[in-house]
Amino acid sequence: MISFSGVWVKVSHVTPASSAFYRVLFGGILLLAAAIWRREIKWPNTRQLVLASTSGIFLAFDLLFYHSSIFYVGPGLGTILPNFQVFILAAIGILFLGEKLRWSLLTAIPLAFSGLFLIVGIDWASLDSSYKVGIYFGLGAAFCYAWFLLSLRKLQAEQAGASIFFALMAVSFVTAVFLAAEIIHSGGTFAIPDLQSLASLAALGLFSHTLGWVIITNALPHIRASLSGLILLLQPAMAFVWDVLLFQRPTSAINWLGVLVVLAAVYLGTVKPAQRKHR
Repeated sequence: MISFSGVWVKVSHVTPASSAFYRVLFGGILLLAAAIWRREIKWPNTRQLVLASTSGIFLAFDLLFYHSSIFYVGPGLGTILPNFQVFILAAIGILFLGEKLRWSLLTAIPLAFSGLFLIVGIDWASLDSSYKVGIYFGLGAAFCYAWFLLSLRKLQAEQAGASIFFALMAVSFVTAVFLAAEIIHSGGTFAIPDLQSLASLAALGLFSHTLGWVIITNALPHIRASLSGLILLLQPAMAFVWDVLLFQRPTSAINWLGVLVVLAAVYLGTVKPAQRKHR
C-alpha cells in the first residue's frame, strides 16, 4: 500500500503541496471516523497539542519535500531518498540521546551514498539542475521525516494505552492546516481537476496514508525489529519497480545495483546488535 504513494502522487495532476494536503486531509477524515467508531475522541491537553503541532510541522515539510522530489526524479528514487532518515535518526541518537556509534552504521553511510551515485550517475556534473533539486528535496524529506518520527513517538508516549487512530488523526489535521497555508501563500489552488485526480488523491489518503500505516503500526510490536526493518524495505524497492514498469524509467544494470546497495545500507543502518545476556 505505501509503496504506491509515489504512483498516486505522480498521476494526481496537482502540485506537490496540493497532493500532500489532500493526502493528510482525506487520511485524517478516515482516521476521525475510526476514532469516533471506537469512541476514542478526547480533547488533548496543552502538552499533547504542542507535540501534535510539532509533529504536524515536520510531517508537512516532509510530505512537501517528498512529493516535490517525486515531481523531479520520479516515484522510484523519490521514495528511496526519504529512507535515508535511518542515518539521521542514528545521528540524533548518538549526538543527543547517548547511543553508541556502531560499526554497522559507519559502514552503512558510505555504502548508501555509493549506491545513490550508482542510481543517479557517477558524473554528478552531467545531471540536469532540476534532477539535482529533486535529490535535495528527497534528502530534505529524510531529515524532516526523522524529526517527525521522533516527535510522533513522543506524542504516542504521552498517550500510552490509547489507540493509534487519535494520534495520527490529530497530526494529520494539523499537517493539513500547515499545507493549506502553504498553498494559499504560494498562490496555489485547492481545485481537483478531474476524476483521475480525485481517485488518485483518495487512494493516497486511504491506502498509503491511513490503512498502510495503521497496519504497520499495529504489526511492529509483534515482530523482531530486524525483520520489520527488512520487510519495510519493500516500500522503496517496490516504488522503484513501479516507476520502471508504469512510467518507463530508463534503468541500467548499474542503476539496479545501486538500488540494491542503498537498500542493503538502509537495512544495515537499522539493525542493532542483540544485547548479550550476562550470567
